Amino acid sequence: MRSSRTAPFLAAGVVATLIPALAPATASAAENPLSQYLQQRPAWHRCDREAPAALQCATIKVPLNYSRPNGKKIDLAISRYRTSVQSERRGVLLLNPGGPGGTGVDMPQFLAGELPKSVKRKYDLVGFDPRGVGQSSPVTCGMTAGEQNWERPYKPETFAKDVKWARTVAEKCYAKQGDKLRHITTRNTARDMDVIRAVLGEKKISYLGYSYGTYLGAVYTQMFPGRSDRFVLDSAVDPARVWRGMIQVWAEGGEPAFTRWAEWTAGRNATYQLGQTPEAVRKTFYDLVARADRKPIELDGAKLTGDDIRSNARGIVFSVRDAAEWVGRLKKAAEGRSRSGGGATRTPTPVPPSFGRAAPPEDNGDAAFWTVVCADTRNWPRDPEQYRADAIRDKGRYPLYGDFASSIKPCAFWKTNGGEAATKVDNKVGTLILQNEWDPQTPLTSGQGLHRVMKGSKMVTVLGGVGHGIYGSKSCADKTATAYLTTGRLPATDVTCQAAPTAGRRGMVDRF
Repeated sequence: MRSSRTAPFLAAGVVATLIPALAPATASAAENPLSQYLQQRPAWHRCDREAPAALQCATIKVPLNYSRPNGKKIDLAISRYRTSVQSERRGVLLLNPGGPGGTGVDMPQFLAGELPKSVKRKYDLVGFDPRGVGQSSPVTCGMTAGEQNWERPYKPETFAKDVKWARTVAEKCYAKQGDKLRHITTRNTARDMDVIRAVLGEKKISYLGYSYGTYLGAVYTQMFPGRSDRFVLDSAVDPARVWRGMIQVWAEGGEPAFTRWAEWTAGRNATYQLGQTPEAVRKTFYDLVARADRKPIELDGAKLTGDDIRSNARGIVFSVRDAAEWVGRLKKAAEGRSRSGGGATRTPTPVPPSFGRAAPPEDNGDAAFWTVVCADTRNWPRDPEQYRADAIRDKGRYPLYGDFASSIKPCAFWKTNGGEAATKVDNKVGTLILQNEWDPQTPLTSGQGLHRVMKGSKMVTVLGGVGHGIYGSKSCADKTATAYLTTGRLPATDVTCQAAPTAGRRGMVDRF
């Protein structure tokens, strides 16, 4: 990673840092080039006839390039669900569901039914579609359905084809978006958050971010520490691993989950008949993978290759019962005894709600994902042979998913055009981090990484907790998070609590 920044982005950092906590009504563009954005008055309206009347939407403008605030402007869709108890109101709780590429305008409505009443009395719940996403000047790369399939395992005979795919996606994105690509980043989304803060008339903001939203929140606290109030970061991204390392951590986290699943399943061989020992269960699984590589196994109307089985299993094994049932049905299907029933399939990218407006492009979720993860950092290797070597190495280390995680990605060919370096998160802002022990998307080690660099943070670890996304799911971590949001008091020390045996699973998004 290069240590210097280009002059325009030094200017961008200065402009963003100098946004006043509350822009004076008399401020001029000469005094503050961002005043035209900070003084906007949103035209709030009902989001949609099908949405509750209490959910309000508006569109504001933000600069595409913060170093040139008088240049091109883009839309930012925002929403809010106001507290009905003004006497207890503390401010706004800004929300992000994850992604990158996840839409957030529907989050106030969703979380209004999930969060405790004590939190909703304290805050207006405020959602937004991050720049490039949903209703916020959405990006598109014109990708076909096949090009959106990026889980590509390493194989010597297909690697050249996968390199061509990665190059094609990068070229399509640049052809569609051009220089706009380098401005769709986490740092600029954090700057947008600060514009939202000013537009809403708040000196500080509180925040609840899931998954990728934890990294976005951490970047905000780094850039705007004096405007960060109560921040809850749920299912955390490790800033030191942004972004290739966060894809690779799926493989690293998948192996201990697979081992745990094999041990659990072996102890229940009378039920699942997958093997009496963990080694026997592992052999049953990989025998199915080898069999499907020779001839795909038909299950639930889909023909699964061995690579499909490995890719699906990577996330499923975190829930041991689900995985045992799925592999059991797969075994029966391979033996010709079963071809029906519920099963695991690749989760499609969620379609953002339109709230009566034009729907975003079909590839918006994927396009926004690559735009952010490629433009956020300069540490993506540029040589395809590096990806080949890493994929071979990691398939040996992490046979379930290692080659998927480390093989070629479009970021190898991304045109960064001198964009900003990734933010180094290293601050003492008070935050609360929530983390399940068995999270398939942001494994425990990832949450520990964020906790390590956010020196003012406290962490709640849910032992035995399964799934991605905690707060609002009736977890044992909820009590601590609610106390922090309503009183501002972090626990004196890190907290561990035990998940209930029947605790439900919850997933905010299918990536980070």
